[in-house]
Amino acid sequence: MIRRSLFFIFIFLPVLIVIIPLQALVIALKLPVWPVLPQVFHKVGCWFLGLKVRVIGAPAKGRPTLLVSNHISWTDIVAIGSVAPVTFVAKQEIAKWPFVSMMANLQKTIYVDRTRRSGTGRTAEAMGRHMADGNAVVLFAEGQSDIGTHVLPFRSALVGAAQHAMEAAGATEVNIQPLTVAYTKLEGLPISRNERSLVAWIKSKSVKQNIAEILGGPRKDVTVAFGTPQVLAHGADRKTVTKAAEKEVRAMLVALNRDLPLPVSTQV
Repeated sequence: MIRRSLFFIFIFLPVLIVIIPLQALVIALKLPVWPVLPQVFHKVGCWFLGLKVRVIGAPAKGRPTLLVSNHISWTDIVAIGSVAPVTFVAKQEIAKWPFVSMMANLQKTIYVDRTRRSGTGRTAEAMGRHMADGNAVVLFAEGQSDIGTHVLPFRSALVGAAQHAMEAAGATEVNIQPLTVAYTKLEGLPISRNERSLVAWIKSKSVKQNIAEILGGPRKDVTVAFGTPQVLAHGADRKTVTKAAEKEVRAMLVALNRDLPLPVSTQV
């Protein structure tokens, strides 16, 4: 913990002091290089949090991309953000969290209010505009975090809404790409089911307790695996495409957790 405290004081904090005003300026000037500094921030964040990230595959290119992912912990954002220039879709409550909301806004985070039906439409419009500009958006499609041993059903509402928003923004196709996050080792040893509670953000734990366990815990090996993109074109069945992405994420998660070869369609 002493080492981590020293890292925060002498490395992480100075990086924040430099990055925050620079990124605010980049956003204000609407410069296309806006994803660069967030990715630097997340890379430093991985070192600080003890995340060793392995990447399989890469985000799709050539058309707007919606990455649909499983969700285990808030550290998923740091791991994904360190290896890909992306924007995240987050719950509305985060917009009210001190410091976290500021950092989220500097990465152009898109907020969704799941308590209101109209919130989905506004979020989809924001997603559509962002992707139409050639950016990739990450959607944690389960709608909540889980322990990391299995995948909850993906919600297709935002996928379909984003499809319509893309069309309204002038695009005819969007990539729906499966994205799997798997925590596989602690201090180099395979993680057990009981140890997963040291990483996962489960409902029985407060934010403070979860953060303390992450900061005080061992080094964590996490794999970020990009799956096979599927094209969601005008008139395509969003439920079918979402279900196929969910199936691929589930297959990748099982393989990664068990240290098995990935399904053939996901190997790169």
